[in-house]
This record gives sequence, C-alpha cells and structure tokens, in this order.
Amino acid sequence: MKTSNRKNLILLFFTLVVVMLGFGMAMPVFPFLITRLGGSGDEFGWLIAVYSVMQLVFAPVWGGISDRVGRKPVLVVGMFGTGLSLLMTGLATELWMLFIARVLSGLLASAMLPTTMAYIGDSTSEQDRGGGIGQLGAAAGLGIILGPGIGGWFAGDSFTLPFFIAAGLSFASLLLIALLLPESLPPDARKREGKVSIVDIGELWRAMRGRGPLGILLIVAFIVSFGAINFQAIFGLYALKKFNFDPSQVGIVLVIVGLVGAIVQGVLTGPVTKRWGEAAVIKFSFLTNALGFLVLLTANSYETVLLTTAVYTFSHALLRPSVQALTSKRAALGQGAAMGLNNSFMSLGQIAGPIWAGYVFDINVDLPYLTGAAIMFLGFVIALVWVVQGEPRSHDLQGESH
Repeated sequence: MKTSNRKNLILLFFTLVVVMLGFGMAMPVFPFLITRLGGSGDEFGWLIAVYSVMQLVFAPVWGGISDRVGRKPVLVVGMFGTGLSLLMTGLATELWMLFIARVLSGLLASAMLPTTMAYIGDSTSEQDRGGGIGQLGAAAGLGIILGPGIGGWFAGDSFTLPFFIAAGLSFASLLLIALLLPESLPPDARKREGKVSIVDIGELWRAMRGRGPLGILLIVAFIVSFGAINFQAIFGLYALKKFNFDPSQVGIVLVIVGLVGAIVQGVLTGPVTKRWGEAAVIKFSFLTNALGFLVLLTANSYETVLLTTAVYTFSHALLRPSVQALTSKRAALGQGAAMGLNNSFMSLGQIAGPIWAGYVFDINVDLPYLTGAAIMFLGFVIALVWVVQGEPRSHDLQGESH
C-alpha cells in the first residue's frame, strides 16, 4: 500500500473512531436526558427508531451521491451533520428538539459509513482492501467500546456535557477531512447518470416471500435485530427505573457489552462456526438469547446485571455473523443483493424494535425483556424447523435468478 494511501486510511480511522465515539458516548446518557425532559418510554422508542428510519432511507442515497460528486464532499457533509446533531442534542430543552436532532443525525450522519467504505474501495488494491475495511471495522468497534464509559463518566447532573465533547471532536474531524483528506474518486471515474437508489419496501416483501431458504433467513435477520434492540435500546431506561443506576454505571455495563462482543466476534465466531456450522450456532444462540432475557429479569444487584448482560452478549455476538454468513452461502447467484437484503431486514428490526420496546416499557418495565425472550424463542423454533446447513436448495437458486 502506498504511503499516501496509508496516511489517508489513518485519517479515516480517526474519523470513524470519532463518529462511533460520539454515538457510544450518547448511549448511557440519552435515557437520562429524555427522562429529564419529561419523555416516556414510548417517546424514547420513537427517538431511537426515527434515526434508524432515516439511516435506512438515506444511507444508500448518500452512497449514490458520492459516486457522482466524489467521496470528500459527502464525508464533509456527513461529519458536519454528526457534529451539528450532537450539538443540538446537548442544547435541547424540549423533546421536539431531540426529535429534530435525531432526524438530522439520521439524514446527514448516515453519509459517513457507506462513503468511508467506498473511499477504501477507491484507495486500495483488491489484495489490501480486506485489511483496510477490517481496520475501519476495528475503528468503529473502538469507538463503541470506549464511548459509553467516557459518556457515563462526563455525564454530570445536566447529562449534556458528553454531547458537547462529541460535537467538538466531530467538528475537529471535519476540519481534518476538509484540509488534509484528498479526493479518492477522480472526475473521469464518477457516474454522470443513473438514479440514486432508495429502499423499496415492496422488493423487501417479495424477497422474503419468494426466495425459499433465503427468505427464511431474511425473516431470521429481522428477528435477530428486533430482539437485540429490545435489549439494547431500552437498557439505560430500564436500569434507571428498576435499579436506579446512574449514567456511569450504565456506561460501564455497555463497555462490558462492547468488549465481550468484540472478543467473541473477533476470536471465537470463526472457529465455532467452522466446528459446528452456522445453522447449529444460530439455533444455540437464539435459545441462549431467550434465556438471557429471562435471566436478566432475575438480576438484583449491579454485579448480577454485569454478569447476565455479559452472558447474553456472548451468545448474541455469535448469532448475527452466523446469520450473515449463512445468508451469503444461500445466495450462490447474488451475493451483493442478498447481503443488501439482509442489512435492510436488520434495519427494519432496528426500527420496529425500539417502538415496540418503548411502548410496552410504559405498561411494565419488564415487558421489553419478556417479549424479547418470546421473539428470540420464536427465532429458535423457526431455525429448528427451517434453517439447515447444507447447500442452497434448487428453488432458492431459481428465486435468486429472477
């Protein structure tokens, strides 16, 4: 890899750390800020979901725009949107202000990840590309792991300082991108025509119904995402209402979750799926995820909350990559399209999950975890009946070709 490309990747690495650090810093503080502003569990769920809606719709749009105008302008817009939305969140004095900040974040900050990945594609050879993408994945993971601890530590009584710190880091990264990062897509390589793609819900429905075993795996992907967000999205609010945790305690729990997830996905997922196969790992993980939800309800101290969340995270960290890997194997004639569908169904789960979790939380604080256990057990039953290891069936391959 050229020295200039290596410097650009280091800058992108730092930028993505900052983006995910800001996201992570907000996680333990957001529930407390919403509660201070008089928000309910239902409103909290919608605040989480609206970001996912905007991200689902606009991430592919930004990817298409970057193919036309170049990567650097889109990265500048994305980083500006990240900083501005964090600043607006810190300044919010009413719930409607938080909603505007979340919409803005989903609209503009969703430009960062697809454009960063595209920049890697422009700047690396096929031989080096996997390593470059892996480094950016590590950057995102580092931000997610460190962010909650930093956010909880700096929360204070107003719960706003972490947002101002993250906004400052974002604007500093914006300057670095604007001043130091060169454009990776030369003018003669840019697309002049063609429509910018947006999500087609009808296509998602047809994909689920008409692709045999792959359709089942798309349903499984939705269940994985829906169930997981029941655990993650509402945890800070649950910890506040049930255990009276403060932001620093919530932050430490989320740091443990990030560390366990990173270790399992980085070290264990490959050997485990190679030894037992993705289908078996999916079934095991669904069942242990369901049990993990139920065990969390029995936790009665900070230590037991740490232990139960770590156990849940261990099994869930095996589940998501196993579903993605088996989906890839089922898509012998359309890898890219299949993984795009997988991501879309997971995004739909990230939209529906928080809305449901917030709604039932207002009825009873334990209900998000009870329903999370139920949806994960449903996933186990579906996997037990329909998900097999073997080769893709013939009618699945035929469905792929239509």
